[in-house]
Amino acid sequence: MEQYHDQEWGVPVYDDRLLFEKLLLDGFQAGLSWRTVLHKRENFRKAFEGFQPELMALYDDRDRERLLQDAGIIRNRLKVNAAITNAQAYLLLVDREGSFSDFLWSFTHGKTLRRKKIRSWDDVPTSTLESDAMSKGLKAEGFKFVGTTICYAFMQAVGMVDDHTEDCFRFTPR
Repeated sequence: MEQYHDQEWGVPVYDDRLLFEKLLLDGFQAGLSWRTVLHKRENFRKAFEGFQPELMALYDDRDRERLLQDAGIIRNRLKVNAAITNAQAYLLLVDREGSFSDFLWSFTHGKTLRRKKIRSWDDVPTSTLESDAMSKGLKAEGFKFVGTTICYAFMQAVGMVDDHTEDCFRFTPR
């Protein structure tokens, strides 16, 4: 967890495929601890063929069952089905918009959002107007498991929001 925080969490990500992976992992995290997902991340990458949406969008019932039998990942039928649906939605969105990254970053106007004072985790919200808008936008595109809380956690993870506390070495003053 410390290595993830120090090297990944909050670092801006602009790569379409990596953003897709991180969004799906945040969906799988819903109702669970991030530690659970992080420890299974490599298993997820293997099970979902590197989160390649072009491959995932073609998954059929055999693939669904294969995933639901894979003890290395979170075997929740709704989440597995959502990942496949999201791959299909991703491809349609990218075909129309050209960039998943540009679509997602538009919710923060292309910049990392920072709050004035974050002294403790009590100062960090679980959702914002921006995560509400992202959730609504993704749902309109056909994505599943993208509620506002999931979107906010995703925004933190990919550096759209900087919620490092003031006592953290990664904190960047506003």
